[in-house]
Amino acid sequence: MPRASHHVDVAIIGAGPAGLTAGYMLGKQGFTVTLIEKDPEQVGGISRTVEHGGFRFDIGGHRFFSKSREVVDLWNELLPDDFIERPRMSRIYYRGKYYSYPLRAFEALRNLGLWQSTLCMASFFRWKLFPHKEVRSFEQWVVNQFGARLFGIFFKTYTEKVWGMPCDEMSADWAAQRIKGLSLGKAVWDGVRRSLGLNKQPNDGMQAKTLLESFRYPRKGPGMMWDAARDRILEQGNSVLMGHTLHQLSWDETAGLWRVAAMGRDGRLAMLTADHVISSAPMRELASRIHPLPATLPDAMALNYRDFLTVALMIRSDDLFPDNWIYIHDERVQVGRIQNFRSWSPEMVPDPALACVGLEYFCFEGDGLWSSSDEDLVALATRELATLGLCDPAAVAGGAVVRQEKAYPVYDDDYAAHVAAVRGELEARYPTLHFVGRNGMHRYNNQDHAMMTAMLTARNIAVGARRHDVWAVNEDAEYHEAGSEGDDAGIAAALRSERAVPSRIADRKAA
Repeated sequence: MPRASHHVDVAIIGAGPAGLTAGYMLGKQGFTVTLIEKDPEQVGGISRTVEHGGFRFDIGGHRFFSKSREVVDLWNELLPDDFIERPRMSRIYYRGKYYSYPLRAFEALRNLGLWQSTLCMASFFRWKLFPHKEVRSFEQWVVNQFGARLFGIFFKTYTEKVWGMPCDEMSADWAAQRIKGLSLGKAVWDGVRRSLGLNKQPNDGMQAKTLLESFRYPRKGPGMMWDAARDRILEQGNSVLMGHTLHQLSWDETAGLWRVAAMGRDGRLAMLTADHVISSAPMRELASRIHPLPATLPDAMALNYRDFLTVALMIRSDDLFPDNWIYIHDERVQVGRIQNFRSWSPEMVPDPALACVGLEYFCFEGDGLWSSSDEDLVALATRELATLGLCDPAAVAGGAVVRQEKAYPVYDDDYAAHVAAVRGELEARYPTLHFVGRNGMHRYNNQDHAMMTAMLTARNIAVGARRHDVWAVNEDAEYHEAGSEGDDAGIAAALRSERAVPSRIADRKAA
């Protein structure tokens, strides 16, 4: 039997960064709000912090940096005393050696050795003299820029692990956007200038962007931020339905309101009505639960996602490396990236005698990796650390597995048309239905941009009109890597071009 319904001004589907931000901002303005979250215990979505035996794991790594002053101010409002400043360091691991990220030409050539470096330079000049004339794929674009040998070392393996598609099937447009402004010749020349003390010109924003040297981070992981947001929402007198998934969403034309049914883990339905609905749920799931079903349901069902899991290992050892994470460019192993949780914050690792690292695997829900048991995944991660020469398997004291479905919206050939069709129909039919966040909009955004979409949506609801275009909030691939925190005057100034995500080659010709 369904539970009795109640009415709120706004029902919010999903308690990730976007949903929690919307709930908190609306509550501050006096709106009644209920959030529906499928996780039975934790809020924060992909930005949550998981705890296991006192160890804390960040899902994917979240640096707290934003050019939007409003986002920074909100972070400080929610966590006024819990941010720490952490050094930023990440490198590439290849054949037992570490390479700076972004690459430093002389360091890379020195680590590769004389013979391999000679072959890399020969390959570089060969492809500069005789490049691919019709550049259509990611592989062709990178080979033309760096040569085939450097492509194989520093680009191919990791890229294919992350996105689950061959580099020769990815569009060259993504490579041009993702690696813009970088060339081997320029990197070598910059290295010469630095060694001679001539490279004094500051980055004026027109050069290739540099990485932040430090970043702010909640001392017990990003989950602190979202737990605080949930607590503020509850203090406002609003509610969060944990362990509930959206079962059905229907518009009552006669009453002029939404009827929302959420399924609890016990199989019972919680019913509520609302004037507005904000959805940060995957667009595919939302469309399949609207009654009556939209005509564009086939478009929604065609949207795809890349999934992700972390295997955390506790190791009787000093920290394996000082980095926040390292990228694994080694085709012998399936792991794509390894985090060192103590480098994010010492409070993530309670035992000073143990190192704690997280091996990140990119996968599709239901494939071999995703479906493996936790025991098998811990064993796999242990073997792969040994294969990489990073750890003696006998030193592993324990492990835990965290799965994250729909971590990355996939930008395939037709995704934009599918999103436009679903958005067009639902926004035209339902002016009080709002899309926010990464999965709600099928946009590959960082958490600060997900928050921006929620802030603008809250403003639209408050004024009763769509004055702010949440679909304009986006960023380019390296937006968060350079510049000063909060250096934009406001939310509107943070509007950027689409963040770079690979797509397949459309109408690919036969080789």
